[in-house]
Amino acid sequence: MIALFGLGAGFGLPEISPFVTKTEVQLKMAGLAYRKQRAMPPASPKGQLPFIDDGGALVADSTFIRAHIERRYGFDFDAGLDVRARAQAWAFERMIEHHLYFALVGARWVDPVNFAKGPAHFFDGAPADRRDKLREDAQFRVAENYLISGLGRHAPDEDIDLAARSLRALSVQLGDQPYLMGDRPCGTDATAFAVIAGILTPFFDSELRRRTEGFGNLVAYADRMMTQYFPEFDWSRAAEAA
Repeated sequence: MIALFGLGAGFGLPEISPFVTKTEVQLKMAGLAYRKQRAMPPASPKGQLPFIDDGGALVADSTFIRAHIERRYGFDFDAGLDVRARAQAWAFERMIEHHLYFALVGARWVDPVNFAKGPAHFFDGAPADRRDKLREDAQFRVAENYLISGLGRHAPDEDIDLAARSLRALSVQLGDQPYLMGDRPCGTDATAFAVIAGILTPFFDSELRRRTEGFGNLVAYADRMMTQYFPEFDWSRAAEAA
């Protein structure tokens, strides 16, 4: 059985890390049995989560895990999509992971209130004399990555405006379809769901969440995907909790 390593449930979500959620949904899409195990990034071959252990083969990074599943198990996440639609799905995935995801990072890690409520607790088990320094160093590194991404170079209202343009693009693409590319879920749906749900969780209050709630079809999409892939999880819609 495949072992999937992630941070575990938290922040009002079945998994704290959107990238772990992406892989978990793709494992479910492929119908593969797996067990979930907790791990921290340093345990990964690439120093990041998720990673999997598939019969002794360690594969890190959600995109490479997907490629491993497709190659080893012959599963096509984009079955039914033509060449053009596959290219569009890939482009949306890159937009989500390299733009919208960093807006989520800013809301969780850079906002001091949300950081204290959420990510700061990753270090609760550290020795008391080192705990505050570890928190400060981690927040600094994440904020530095946020800056490098480009979003962190703008004023708070400007970076939210940019994120909202990506949200609008997803909303337009989704339209009244059940999934991003049509009537069947594809690999990019796992990515989109993971990040949108990560933004919408009522655990964190942010302008990004409020702007996302303005796209009704994205809220309904997150609800639908949560019910489909995590039916046992008690998910409260952000729109209802607001």
